[in-house]
Amino acid sequence: MTTEGIAERWLAVRARVAAACERAGRPATDVTIVAVSKTHPLDAIRAAFAAGATDFGENYAQELATKQAELAAAPLALRWHYIGRLQRNKAKLVGGKVALVHAVDTVELAEELARRAGGVVQPILVAVNLGGEATKGGVTAEAAPALARALAGVPGISLDGFMTMPPPADDPEASRPCFRALRALRDRVQDQVGRPLPVLSMGMSHDFEVAIACGASHVRVGTAIFGSRA
Repeated sequence: MTTEGIAERWLAVRARVAAACERAGRPATDVTIVAVSKTHPLDAIRAAFAAGATDFGENYAQELATKQAELAAAPLALRWHYIGRLQRNKAKLVGGKVALVHAVDTVELAEELARRAGGVVQPILVAVNLGGEATKGGVTAEAAPALARALAGVPGISLDGFMTMPPPADDPEASRPCFRALRALRDRVQDQVGRPLPVLSMGMSHDFEVAIACGASHVRVGTAIFGSRA
């Protein structure tokens, strides 16, 4: 895809997000679009950034580290998000190097991220597997409150909310029950921990408008911006 095509698609996604927010009675500034740049080259990231994207998501720790190193000579004022499953032995490539880690499902991983963060507080989200899919990480809805309470007490970590990825479906409306369930879970748990948990990371290219209607604060959009991955 040309850089002009990426810019056009970014603007189209931003317009769809704004329209979805208006329908939900929310300001467009409520929703952060995380441009999922995994496997896409630096030129694609630069094109999206030039068009107005500021938040970029990567799924693989080594790819994230490589891109950050390659951009170091002429850094962009962007925010990185780590959105994939993360092994503890790769936490050194992520802790303290991203604005938000979206998929934490153990206290041990959170502790390792904090240890590797170089003295800065690392914001994280609890990954919740609401679809019960064996191929995906994340804790069950039943286990999520206890994990959240434990994570809220880990030094060097800021528990900011929750994320989920519904089972794949052609109909975006099929994701709505999962999105509603995550919001309800967040509302219960923030009462238990005694402080706001403002982030709900949910919704991707095919269903982010439904996610916004259900309260998403962050939507993770890749294909609709960058096109299909090779």
